[in-house]
Amino acid sequence: MSETSAVPTAPLRARAEIDLGALRANVRALRARAEGAHLMAVVKSDAYGHGAVPCARAALDAGATWLGTATPEEALALRAAGLPGRIMCWLWVPGGPWRQAIEADLDVSVSGMWALREVTAAAREAGRPARVQLKADTGLGRNGCQPDDWPELVAEALEAEAAGLIRVTGLWSHFACADEPGHPSIAAQLTRFREMVAHAEERGVAPEVRHIANSPATLTLPETHFDLVRTGIAMYGISPSPELGTPADFGLRPVMTLSASLALVKRVPGGHGVSYGHHYVTPGETTLGLVPLGYADGIPRHASGGGPVLIDGKLRTVAGRVAMDQFVVDLGGDEPGAGTRAVLFGPGDGGEPTAEDWAQVCGTIAYEIVTRIGTRVPRVHVNGETGG
Repeated sequence: MSETSAVPTAPLRARAEIDLGALRANVRALRARAEGAHLMAVVKSDAYGHGAVPCARAALDAGATWLGTATPEEALALRAAGLPGRIMCWLWVPGGPWRQAIEADLDVSVSGMWALREVTAAAREAGRPARVQLKADTGLGRNGCQPDDWPELVAEALEAEAAGLIRVTGLWSHFACADEPGHPSIAAQLTRFREMVAHAEERGVAPEVRHIANSPATLTLPETHFDLVRTGIAMYGISPSPELGTPADFGLRPVMTLSASLALVKRVPGGHGVSYGHHYVTPGETTLGLVPLGYADGIPRHASGGGPVLIDGKLRTVAGRVAMDQFVVDLGGDEPGAGTRAVLFGPGDGGEPTAEDWAQVCGTIAYEIVTRIGTRVPRVHVNGETGG
């Protein structure tokens, strides 16, 4: 569920507050780092859990000129919501909604001959050319056309373009290790990308944009910016990697704050087991607080016994296992009232943990922490006005 609203008067079980003012500031900071290049705001997976439509609008307000999604369904939903301009989607399977994408004026990515032939057939049916971007596999080994197959793909794309069925609007690729400073694959991929772009252009492709830079490359590798940078996680104020620096190092601010209202506070004796399996037993008489969030809401079960939470100005830790709908913290004898706000993560400047703190506890990345927050948690978008 993704909704834009004012702060509710009644307390919510839980909420993910999305600061659109911070998002706009992040977009402006990223544009300054990639001066001269267009910026694509990547809003796949409901804007990494932040709410795709409100975040897309805020990004466009701040100067983004492209929107990017993984699936065509995500891109079509943006267009249906009235979002203008260039929208690109790149994760297709056979039989996908090619004609709908063409009629919605989306840019579609093609990595192989099957996809080029399907989009060409759909363009013929639609009676209008498709906007197609050819993706090169320069070393990531996921989507994208292998170098040995690139000449055939380029040649057939040019034939389709000459027939008026497609317009090749972009040439692009994706880094494997841009978040690892100095990794040898970065230079190797960049060289391969330049070679594959040169091949296509020498044979007549005239793309509107060439792009390979993701968030880490946007922040640290100016030589990769070309015509367009694609910013995902950095736009939401999260560093792509602790090795690269903190959000503050790049002038970014985390956009999401996840909190809940304590559902219960109670005193228990020492030796009391807490949650499934009794992996935590109270060392002495204490108070326990019940936080009404669990793994059904996207709280990682791997945070059992370690997830940090700010309650009443003090950092607490998940006591015992995270359950489906709730977890417990040991309040150490303090007795905040039921309804007291428990902040799981946010920007960090109020003493609260950050998504990166949760990622470190869980042995994962902050991308996963924010993206996995589920639909039972309302998104409350604040500072939605332009320039706010």
